[in-house]
Amino acid sequence: MPRKADTLDETASGLLAVVGPLQRVLRKRAREDWPLEPLATAQVDLLRAVRMRSGITVGEAAAELHIAPNTASTLAQQLVAAGLIARGPDPDDRRAVRLGLTPAAERRMAAWHDRRQQVLDAALHRLSPADRAAVAAAVGPLRELLEALER
Repeated sequence: MPRKADTLDETASGLLAVVGPLQRVLRKRAREDWPLEPLATAQVDLLRAVRMRSGITVGEAAAELHIAPNTASTLAQQLVAAGLIARGPDPDDRRAVRLGLTPAAERRMAAWHDRRQQVLDAALHRLSPADRAAVAAAVGPLRELLEALER
């Protein structure tokens, strides 16, 4: 009978072998018919941070994304220039700048989500019913794992 640690190590190794490649292949497939210029991963990360916390400052975003403040500032400038992030004053501190998504960013992010959903739906339909059920059953525990990693 395998030891519990061996089973956990195998599970961790299996997840590492599939999670990263799954993300990369999903991104690649979703981009195949994507009419817009793809954004850099760091830009997407900043957009997601702003979507999750509208009004976040550049410094707060840098801390949340574990990047240097000057890097976050450069990314914000790029996204402002692209019309995807709006800068606004902090009502409590005139020196601070708050970030928010523009309507164009909201539309783009919704369209990208829909495109990825389509790609995943098509792939899931190619799986057997039993495998689709197993993937569906794994979503909850994977969400718990994500939360454990975020703590």
